[in-house]
Amino acid sequence: MAKDRVVGNPLALTVLAYLSRGPMHPYDLSRTLRENGDARSVKFTHGSLYTVVRNLAQAGFIAAQGTSREGQRPERTSYALTDAGRAELTSWLRDLIAEPEYEYPQFVTALSLLGALHPDEAVALLRRRLDRLREIQAETQRLNETTLAAGVHPLFQVEEDYRLALLDAEVAFVERLIDRIANPVDGWAPAWASFHSAHGAPDEGKAT
Repeated sequence: MAKDRVVGNPLALTVLAYLSRGPMHPYDLSRTLRENGDARSVKFTHGSLYTVVRNLAQAGFIAAQGTSREGQRPERTSYALTDAGRAELTSWLRDLIAEPEYEYPQFVTALSLLGALHPDEAVALLRRRLDRLREIQAETQRLNETTLAAGVHPLFQVEEDYRLALLDAEVAFVERLIDRIANPVDGWAPAWASFHSAHGAPDEGKAT
């Protein structure tokens, strides 16, 4: 798993994958990451990218292949994947694809503490989340369709398919949760509100 890797940052895996295509310097890596929309899948900044490149080089997974200069710009060092780096890339990918790993989503943490809110406020917040999830669904679907229409093979959009599947699942879950709380026949709200009144400030944070 990533936590057992010499360099466990997900950005490192992305760098190894791009360098498997051929040597690049960090500036080109950064530009390629941004042009390909990788910021939607891995968090990175200019500084973090250079740090990862340095760490991968120290680990022996990539090696400097010379420098180049364009005009008055500083020299840039290109890096290539080593045999050890190629082995690390394939091993890491195999682990991530084959072995599920719990990632502690923040929403799960919030759900585990949902009872601390008044049910009216909880429902109002969940409805707000639901609206935003539907917006993201539409945005992601449009992006996916635009990219495919541009001739990109679906293989290189499979992460967007997965993202849409997760959005679909979360939308369905939040819809069900709202109903379980607010259903006028057998919803949780009355008992929840009573519990909240008995153990906390009854009107604090209550939606209006």
